[in-house]
Amino acid sequence: MTITKQASPQINLALTAIYEKLYAFYGPQHWWPGDTPFEITVGAILTQNTNWVNVEKAIDNLKVHRVLNARALYELPLEKLAALLRPSGYYNIKAKRVRAFLDFIFGKYGGSVGRMKKEETRILRKDFLAINGIGQETADSILLYALEKPVFVIDAYTKRVLSRHNIIDVNARYEQYQNLFHHELDEDVHLFNEYHALLVRVGKDYCRPKPRCEGCPLSVH
Repeated sequence: MTITKQASPQINLALTAIYEKLYAFYGPQHWWPGDTPFEITVGAILTQNTNWVNVEKAIDNLKVHRVLNARALYELPLEKLAALLRPSGYYNIKAKRVRAFLDFIFGKYGGSVGRMKKEETRILRKDFLAINGIGQETADSILLYALEKPVFVIDAYTKRVLSRHNIIDVNARYEQYQNLFHHELDEDVHLFNEYHALLVRVGKDYCRPKPRCEGCPLSVH
């Protein structure tokens, strides 16, 4: 995959090198797992403050009860929704967040993810951030993975990898990290999808809070 935009050639080369090394090491990640854009959206909301294994258990609960669609979840009593989301942790809070998102999508788009997808990215992002419990990382995850908008997702893994490789200061703001990718790389959905997924992978395997540099595909040794 080509990475052509070069607002700053040095940074562009560094970002390109990281991507190419990770892709060569891991291959395509096929992320975000989910059968539909709506399922991916729900998963993005549920994955806050938990690991993906627990989210999968909650998603499976919704599938077993045949409520993993906007209309069924919208009509489900909040207490029942919370019970089904129990494996994801903080299930009462997350049930309210899912319901808040459903209130938004039914209020503005008649419950249709397809209609929502046609909206301008900047408008969607602003609206998502106004929903109770949805922050920048969750909003951008929905935009990129569910709605296929060219928005780079910034998370703890991204911050650790880039700061440890001296590309940006660890204390830089979310927008500063995101602008690196938006300014230096072509705004390509597939590229942003793969790049972020690869950063998550190397962050889990090697670039942990206590780094395990031996064997890391980004190791300078």
